[in-house]
Parts: sequence; C-alpha cells; structure tokens
Amino acid sequence: MKKLVWLYIALIAIILLFLLIIFSKLTIHLNFFHHNDNDELSVVFKLWFGLIKYTINVPLIKIDDNSPSIVLKGNTSMGDSGEGESSSKVQQVDKDAIVRNLSDAKEIIQHVVNMQVIVSKFMKRIVIKHFEWHSLVGVGDAAHTGIITGALWTLKGSVVGMLSNFLRLEEMPVLSVTPHFQMAIIQTRITCIIHFRIGYAILAGLKLIKFWKGGRPNLKMNTAYSKEKTKTV
Repeated sequence: MKKLVWLYIALIAIILLFLLIIFSKLTIHLNFFHHNDNDELSVVFKLWFGLIKYTINVPLIKIDDNSPSIVLKGNTSMGDSGEGESSSKVQQVDKDAIVRNLSDAKEIIQHVVNMQVIVSKFMKRIVIKHFEWHSLVGVGDAAHTGIITGALWTLKGSVVGMLSNFLRLEEMPVLSVTPHFQMAIIQTRITCIIHFRIGYAILAGLKLIKFWKGGRPNLKMNTAYSKEKTKTV
C-alpha cells in the first residue's frame, strides 16, 4: 500500500514538473556592439526569473590574417557572471564551413513536410519585449555621410518591418542614426529581449518529428568533423 502511495506521489510530481516546464517562459537577452574593427556579442538565457541562467559571450570577432576566415573567441558560463562553471573556446569559421551549414539546413528542410508552416507558427509565438538599435556613422565627408545615414534609416525600417511580420512586437522599437561629419567612424549597438513559452518550442519539435520523411539526412558537417578528427589522431 505504501509503495502504491509513493508511486502516485512520484507520478503527480512528474506531471506537475512537466506542466511547469511547458508553461515556463524562456527569456533571451541579446546585446551586440560594433566599433570599427571590434565586435562584442552577448546572449543570456534566463528561465524562472533568472533562477537558471546561461550566458554566451563572444568578445572577439575578427578576420584571420593568415586565411580568408573569421575567428570567433568567446566563453560560456552558468549562473551570474563570475559564478558557476565557465569555459572558453576559439573557433575559426571559413567559407567551407558556411557552405556546409547552408547545405545541412537545406537537407533538413527537404526532410520535413510543411517546414515553413511549422517554423512560421512557432515564430509567431516569439515575443520581442524590447528592441533598440543605435548607430553612429561617419566617413569624413558630409555629403557621403548624409547618404549613408539615409541608407541606414531605410535598412533599419526594413529590418523592423520584417521582424513585425514574423514575430510579435510587444513595444515599438527604439532606433537612431547619428551622423558624424568630421571623422570616419562606424559604431552600432543592438539590444534585444525576446521570450516564448517552452511548450511552444516542444510542440514545434514534435511536429518536426511527426512530419519527418526520407530517413536519416546526409549532413556534411558531421562528415567534415569525422575527417578532421581522423586527421588529428
């Protein structure tokens, strides 16, 4: 009898935990800063009002001097900054890696029926809580700076229009473009906060599995990784 009671308690606890996860909101804070040749990217994932926190920092994004590739140097950490476990990583991205990623994405899309509909419905559940995009630009010439300023305003308007079509805007984005007529400078900062319920992500994942067809995809990234691993052994 006692075993049966404990079984019921365990089942109820599992169900309550499952419901808690489904209805929980995942909040993502994204911060990007670009100043001439320096780039910084920070992505923070928060769950249960910050009780669970995971941070990805990419403090260095630059062009490799010895090859036509991009070098990414960053670190990840659990919890608040300076607390919990953290790890650093340096990654080099070349044109072959980009082509493989695009090819793998196309391969996955071809294996899912109505992939566009599934992704579109999920993206409509994503809420942009806050969005700011500020830029300071100058090329040392007043006329050319004015033209670039107008082009940036057009670009930002197009980006906001695309975001409003695919995602849900909770408040109006804050945009600014400040021209600098005396010196050459390119500086921009993007701050974005989005959130969605984990249940919607789980539902989208289940739909992807349900409408999967054609067996196992032929991913080139896995093949490239296995070859690289074989060379290093």
